[in-house]
Amino acid sequence: MKFTTISIIIAVVLIGGALLLTRSNGAANNVTIIDGKQIVDITAKGRYSPRVSLAKADVPTTLRVETNGTFDCTAGLTIPAINYRANLPPSGVTEIEIPSQKPGTTLQGLCVMGMYNFKVKFN
Repeated sequence: MKFTTISIIIAVVLIGGALLLTRSNGAANNVTIIDGKQIVDITAKGRYSPRVSLAKADVPTTLRVETNGTFDCTAGLTIPAINYRANLPPSGVTEIEIPSQKPGTTLQGLCVMGMYNFKVKFN
């Protein structure tokens, strides 16, 4: 009995640690600058990934949202700060032009149900 309890505790600690290490809620390296324009790549399927993106302020920006067999609420995207609302295609890439943003601005994208979101922070 004692061996079983210790084994269960060790398994829970190892699995919990692995989940914490693989979870991606921090800022990711998904922003590129090409010919003076920055591109922020986001995927939408069951959630938005990454949840936080760091972009440069005062640079014209394209938000590139990729779907791949996306039939959940993340296909209905709203970005209130720029009055954007659209149903994304089930598979493909949708490019959304974002005007230059001031330093400290954070744009938030939301699914139609408000359950899932992502943020683009401009520094």
